[in-house]
Amino acid sequence: MQTGIIQTARRRISATGRARVALLAATGAAATAATIGLALPAGAATVPAAAVTGAEHFQIMSTSATSDTNSLIAYGVVTAAGVDHEPANGNGPTSTDVFTFPGGSFKVTHTNPNGGSFNPKTCLFQFSGDGTFKIWGGTGKYKGISGSGKFTLSQLGIGAKTKSGACSQTANPIAAQLVIDASGKVRLHH
Repeated sequence: MQTGIIQTARRRISATGRARVALLAATGAAATAATIGLALPAGAATVPAAAVTGAEHFQIMSTSATSDTNSLIAYGVVTAAGVDHEPANGNGPTSTDVFTFPGGSFKVTHTNPNGGSFNPKTCLFQFSGDGTFKIWGGTGKYKGISGSGKFTLSQLGIGAKTKSGACSQTANPIAAQLVIDASGKVRLHH
């Protein structure tokens, strides 16, 4: 796991941002597309349920600079609260998060935006970016879910100071806030 302000911001953005965005999109569609049971006489053929497709939105928020889990709300086709689980090594050009909701989960592979700034006098760091996500690998009532979309990520924080009073870019930040807004289209196959 990376340490330091910029590394933490990039890790949180790439892992949290992508995963959270993907999670938001997938969660709504998956919940709506829950399997509908039909009562049929013995020996009768079952009719496959149709896939459900629709718009979904995700919002992910965190106030921790070091946690690998974040609060998630999905709304649209489905409305549900969940948790975005970031990978421990999500620092490459893409990473995969797991969005967990009551009754199941799915994976969200997302791009990791680059960029950010650090003010060495005030210790303020800012990181923002856009990216894309893809939803796959559903379990439970989200089995068969797929989808994709776009997200925006914004992170603001204050870095720690060294014993001499200088702003540190290698120590974990003393405060951080992350917001990811994502939207896309999801499809749940039955």
